[in-house]
Amino acid sequence: MKKAKIYIPSKTAMQSGRGKQKSWILEFVTKDSRINPLMGWESSTDTLGEVVLKFSSKEKAIEYAKKNSISYKLIEPKKKEFVIKSYADNFLKN
Repeated sequence: MKKAKIYIPSKTAMQSGRGKQKSWILEFVTKDSRINPLMGWESSTDTLGEVVLKFSSKEKAIEYAKKNSISYKLIEPKKKEFVIKSYADNFLKN
């Protein structure tokens, strides 16, 4: 049975906003990667490791996995709390 993980990708260090974090990713988990002794590269015979599917919602990704009999692991995004501070807070002593 194929295994996959469903998640929202985190933003890279080069991104300041969260605009591209709206799509859910279904990525297959490969199990037989090995190191090529000649070049030292990682290689695999499982081509599903290269497949990355994007969905507009979590429900659509789960529905796709169930319809195609893919066992999946759902990784929920962490909730971010914003602390609103003022510039004057840098100079106030507590």
